[in-house]
Amino acid sequence: MRNRAYIKDIASYLPAQKLTNDELIKDYPDWDVEKIYNKTGISTRAIAGKNECASDLAVAAAEKLFEKGICKREEVEFLILCTQSPDYYLPTTACIVQDRLKLPTTCGAFDINLGCSGYVYGLSIVKGMIESGIVSNVLLITSETYSKYLHPSDRSVRTIFGDGAAATFISSIESEEELIGPFVFGTDGSGADLLIVPAGGLRMPVSQETKIEQTFDDGAMRSPQNLFMDGAEIFNFTLKSVPSAVKELLKKSKMTIDDIDMYIFHQANAFMLETLRKKIKIPKEKFCVNNEQYGNTVSSTIPMAIELELEKNSIKKGDKLMLVGFGVGLSWAGTIIKYV
Repeated sequence: MRNRAYIKDIASYLPAQKLTNDELIKDYPDWDVEKIYNKTGISTRAIAGKNECASDLAVAAAEKLFEKGICKREEVEFLILCTQSPDYYLPTTACIVQDRLKLPTTCGAFDINLGCSGYVYGLSIVKGMIESGIVSNVLLITSETYSKYLHPSDRSVRTIFGDGAAATFISSIESEEELIGPFVFGTDGSGADLLIVPAGGLRMPVSQETKIEQTFDDGAMRSPQNLFMDGAEIFNFTLKSVPSAVKELLKKSKMTIDDIDMYIFHQANAFMLETLRKKIKIPKEKFCVNNEQYGNTVSSTIPMAIELELEKNSIKKGDKLMLVGFGVGLSWAGTIIKYV
């Protein structure tokens, strides 16, 4: 027997403001509700308020977690916050969240800047910290407000992305078997410009020039301060990287497709997920698609999906779940967890 990291509980938070397909078609009259839904599998997105930032969503998700009574704030020895929409350049948003949650001042805290693969990367960091004996209890929070990067006319991204946060409490338990892991990772930085907000960092600081909007061939208008996504290339990247990652992960864990009880991939959009499912030949009853009510919340889609499946009693004790994140970076990662 040895100490193993395991997911003790998850709680998510969605902003109160909603953007439905009925509201979207007012801006895009050549589309209809059915067309948007069939293309994305999404009917509603939660949108952060004007003054609502990643720290606000993160705190709300963590407070929901503590309210469940399964874990206590004084038990948290380390806080990791995954976000690409931080409150400030500095200080790290995790430090702000630590103070607002009144976590112990002996608690370590840092941010990781990763998108759709961020939750799995976060789990790998936490596993290493716990199983090496550094700490016993870690709070991993994913929180994004991508909507603040979107131009109102760019329907290619506005129909997909929503805001949200998820708080995961990961603890130590004695077990003969691995409860989180193994892992596979991948990076292809040559595709960094396929999903990007060009302006805002030190490479291209915000200026009067970066506010200038342009109209593109697809009819969308955006400035360098808005998010750009090459949907076709991201789709091609996903079809290439994810099946091979799944194959590698199964080989690494000495399992077959049938040994996994549920596959929970990054909830990008329904069309992409269904294409992946068919390509990898995953049985439909084992494949999770449930972002209809929140959209693509980037690093939060996987923990949100796990929480929803737990609420539906679709996950039983002892079940093995394969988690795969993929997207902005370009970056991808996969792991297998056992629900205990």
